[in-house]
Amino acid sequence: MTEYTCQPPSDERAAVSPGMPRGMRALFSVWPYRFIRIALAAVFIWSGVSKLFDLSSFALIMEVYGVVPDAWVMPVATTLPAIELVAGLALLADLRGSLAVVGGLLALFMVVLGYGIRLGLDVDCGCFGPEDPETWAYHGLRPALYRDFLMGAGVVYLYVRRYRCSAKPEQFLNYMTKRFKRRNWA
Repeated sequence: MTEYTCQPPSDERAAVSPGMPRGMRALFSVWPYRFIRIALAAVFIWSGVSKLFDLSSFALIMEVYGVVPDAWVMPVATTLPAIELVAGLALLADLRGSLAVVGGLLALFMVVLGYGIRLGLDVDCGCFGPEDPETWAYHGLRPALYRDFLMGAGVVYLYVRRYRCSAKPEQFLNYMTKRFKRRNWA
């Protein structure tokens, strides 16, 4: 797992300059980065797993939105949670490309939720798997959209932190090579 400490102290000063207020230095330290990355990863892992456990209910929720042709509902209902799960696991391991996938999924979810709100759909958002649509009807779409905006702000923070520190996430093959080299297979 790659940690973004902005390299040794000389590079840390470049990312967190001495003239920067103390609060800003704390904002760009490694701990907020870790917390936000792990929290986003946990949300996506939880969301993907909960949807995969009851695919038929999630497919029904997707069908109500009407954004996917009927013949494609079940394949999309299967693929989308799997992508969420893999993206969450990759973000947890801090692999290259995982943050872009998470950001893209959030953008997709925000568009679909906005569409549902605009049409006045009386459905469950389907964000964390199937829930009782009657219990969480319509009022669940707007808070879900706000939650996605908040997670989107977390994605933007992670990108800004990486840019400020001139750090790059680990490539998958390098990550796997390091993990297998540490094992004693004898």
